[in-house]
Formats: sequence, C-alpha cells, structure tokens
Amino acid sequence: MNKLSVIDFFCGAGGFSEGFRQMGFEIKHGYDHWMPAIDTFNHNFNLECQVKNILDFKKSIEEIENLPDTDIIIGSPPCVSFSSSNKSGNADKSLGVELTETFLRIVAVKKHQPNSILKAWFMENVVNSKRYLQTQYTFKDLGLTEWANKFRISPLKIAIDLFENTSVINSADYGSIQSRKRVISGEIIKKNKLIIPLPTHQKKKTELSLPLYNSISLIKRNFPSPFEKKSSVKIKDIQYSIELEQNKITDHFYDTGVYEAAWRFSKHWKTNHPFMGKMSFPENENNPSRTITATKIANSRESIIYKSEINRKGDGEYRLPTVREAAIIMGFPITYQFIGSENAKWRLVGNAVCTSVSRAFAKTVISSLNIKPEKDLIVNNFPNLNGVLNLNNYNKKNFDNPPIKNKDARCRWQPIKEGNLTVTLSNYNIEKNNKTDGKWRTSIQYGTGKGFPIQHIEDGYFKKLESIISKFKGGNDFLDVINNGFSKKIGDAQKLQKMFENQKSEGNFLEPTRLVDEVGNIIRKVIIDNPDFVQINTTVFLKKCVPTKQLFALYAINKIATIANSN
Repeated sequence: MNKLSVIDFFCGAGGFSEGFRQMGFEIKHGYDHWMPAIDTFNHNFNLECQVKNILDFKKSIEEIENLPDTDIIIGSPPCVSFSSSNKSGNADKSLGVELTETFLRIVAVKKHQPNSILKAWFMENVVNSKRYLQTQYTFKDLGLTEWANKFRISPLKIAIDLFENTSVINSADYGSIQSRKRVISGEIIKKNKLIIPLPTHQKKKTELSLPLYNSISLIKRNFPSPFEKKSSVKIKDIQYSIELEQNKITDHFYDTGVYEAAWRFSKHWKTNHPFMGKMSFPENENNPSRTITATKIANSRESIIYKSEINRKGDGEYRLPTVREAAIIMGFPITYQFIGSENAKWRLVGNAVCTSVSRAFAKTVISSLNIKPEKDLIVNNFPNLNGVLNLNNYNKKNFDNPPIKNKDARCRWQPIKEGNLTVTLSNYNIEKNNKTDGKWRTSIQYGTGKGFPIQHIEDGYFKKLESIISKFKGGNDFLDVINNGFSKKIGDAQKLQKMFENQKSEGNFLEPTRLVDEVGNIIRKVIIDNPDFVQINTTVFLKKCVPTKQLFALYAINKIATIANSN
C-alpha cells in the first residue's frame, strides 16, 4: 500500500508508533521532552528527532502550523498525574489536563486547517483521565479563537468531540500478554467517529471462535530463563516471525532477584491488604500479566513478582521481570532496543502503548480507507546494538546490601484479614495518619475501604480476653504459646522501631512485621472449625459477630503493644 504518514506526540519508547509501523505506516517524527525516550525512538525508527516540550505548542500557533502535515496523529499524554496508583489517586491533575489539551489543540489545528490531509487521530491514556477532561472542546476552549476567526470558523464550534469518540479497551482482547485497561479517544475523519477494533482474543470460551487470552506462561514456556548460560542457539520471538541468536537478545540475562525484606512487603499487601482485595503472590502465570508499570519496585502491591527459576530461600527466592520480559509483555519484538540505564528502560517500557493495541487501531484506518494491507507485519529482523547499554551479565546477584527503612519509618501490619475487619499493630495513629511517636498501638479497622470505623484498643486489654478465648477449641493451646515462648520474642518499643528500620530481627527478638506474621501462623495452626465469636454479655468489637480468629489476633497484637510500651 502507499504508506500513510504518522506523527507521534509523547512518543516515549515508541510503542504507539511501532504498532502502526508494523501495519505499513511511515513514522515521520516523534516528540518527547525526555532524552532517553528520544534516543530510543530515534534508534528504532532511524530518525533524528530532538527533545521537545509539548507545552511549547500551547504557547505558539505558528509552531503547530510548522509541524509536518501527516495522515495520522497519535499521542499518549503522560498518565502519572491521572493514575489511581499515584498518591492513591490524589495527585495534582492540572499538568495532565494541560498536556492532554495541548495535544487536542494540535489535532484541532491539523484537522480543521484548509486542505487538511489528516485522516485519523488517536490518543491513549489511563482510564482515570476521563474524569478530568471535557467531553467536547470548542476552538475557544483550546485557545484557538483567533485562529478560528482567521478561517471564518466560529470559536464556539466543536473542534474535538470526545463524547462519542472515547472507549475503554483491554490490551488482552487484542493478543497482548497483559490485561492493561486504557482509554482510547480518536476519530477516523472520513467516518467522523472512532471505530473500535473487534477483539482477537477472549477471556473464556464462548460461542465466538476466538483464542483465549495469552498468559505469562507463554513466555515462561517459550523464552529462555534469565539464568541461562551464553549460547548461540536460535530463539524464536513468541509474537513475531523473528529468530535471533540467544546471545543477541539484550536486557534479559541478568539476575532480578528480590531481597526478602522487599518481597515480604509485596506479599503482605497483595494477600493481606487492610482494605483492598486479595491478589496472587507470586503472579498467577496462567493469566495475562497485570499492568506493567514504569517503576522497577519490588515491595509494593503493584509489583509484579515471579518465583525464581533457581532454588533460593529468602533473598532471591522471588524476582522481578527482566526488562526484556516486560517489553515482550508490552508487545515489542525482541529486536527492539531501549536506550539508557535499567531504571530508564523500565520507565520506557512501562509508559509505552501496547503494540497489539496500536496495531489494532492502525487496522481500522486501513479498513476504513479501503487500503489493501501488507501481507506480513513489518518488523526489524535484526537488532541494532550500537550504543545500547546491554543489561546482560550472566551473573547471579550477591545479596549483600539489604534495603533498610528511613529513620522513624511508619509500620502497619495485621496477621489476618477476615470478616471484613483487621486487627493491626502500628507505630502511629492510623486514624490521624500522623508520624511515629515511640508508641506501638493496637487498632481494629472495620470495612474494606477508607473512611470506615477504626476502634482503638488500650494497652493491657488482652487480659480481659483470656477467659473468653479459653472457652474456644484450641484457645488454651493458643494462650499457652503466646504467653510463653512467643512473649519472649517481643522487644521494647525502641528495639521494635530499630528492627523495623533495619528490616531484620536481633537475637531472640523478632522484627515487628515478623512478630505479627508469626501470630497469623499460630492462629492458623491452633484454630480449627471454631464458630464465630458472638458477643452477648460482653462487648469487645463494634460488630456483634466476628470470626474467632480475629478475637485471637486481638489478644496477641495487644499483648505485643503492651509489652513493647511497658519496657
């Protein structure tokens, strides 16, 4: 086909452009304010783009008019300020809105200018961004009043209509190895609307004869482990018709093992979060990957954690994906290269648009314009390794620099989550969300979201619970364990704080999160088939009926706090 031209704003690593290139489009230029993004884009598309602040186009109509006229405009404004995971969704949205509206301003000029050749435009962002954008933009809204008047267009006329031209899509529906929900806005000018591509994959079997979602196991079964030795054996790209010698594959053969101090936190927040749902730990490899993010982090709920292929306990027992694995999950060919440090590469990959998604929307353009598509996907069969900092070192990591917490770091940990409540040990007032003050606290959180009641329990309260607990099956065994060997593992408040900051136990004393985890293990071991604790002649919890496990948890957690504060 005659190649349609594309210009890409907020181009990043080039995922959006790569999908269009694979369908035969010509990538003319990419704009981004970050040097590693421009270096990566230039490297893979053989261009000479320069770093550019997109907000320059907000200040100058002339700069927009001087942009090359292309058939397609694509853009993925930075999502960080819109993301729900950024400051729990409370980040300032103003910059995200400003950048997005600057992109829409560019589109409006190129769409409505005389003799426009624009045939389609597409914009990708996180789902949350919809809440902060208008559904329609007039020329006036986009700061184009004078420009519109020059061409005898009413400034109050709708320049960009997002209302009917926006849809939430899941990359897994289009063959991606991850479930990544994003909002796509855009328009095929000829049709005056956004055309949503039909899914190529489905989550579970239906009457549709579509293959099921691709899962992480596709990589684990068909791509070498990061711990393989150097080899010239040919490796097939699991998504493209590319074969590459193993020693030509970059950013994969290095140890991404995680310190136990980090993966324990990830495991806790995934499986035992006080007010969010349970997640798999490690990742369920029979499902598509969760969303690849721009940050290489191992201790959070959002971390993607795999069981290591080598037999290690504690440090290194689990690992992060390699940059190459993450890039495959995002749909990049194994010949695609990323320029910069390891952290820069993670950011480049995590901020990209899935190529399967951009390819699907490129197909809608080809179909709508009745253009004959290319027979095969257009990909680079050989990597350009010039100037690439390859992360491969074929070495196993030495875990000799364990992470530590900041001085006066806050601690919040609970042994179990059951019955829509948690019993928590913390070194700060959770309700006031303040700093540490040297005291350890017992509290009960009710409900599965923020804003639910919090009950504060005074030190020594555990003594009132002994007679109640002793009546339950396993109760006396539980009391015997807690009041004897376990109590000797509890340090004073200052020692608990120090151990938490250093993320390790000292002598016979257990670090506080490990104390709480041991409480959970003791409860699961001694309590079997007990009925719920129903409060009749006593009041312990704000709820009349709670799981017996939480009664036992309250006893142990309060004893920890009491002993710590009394020493």
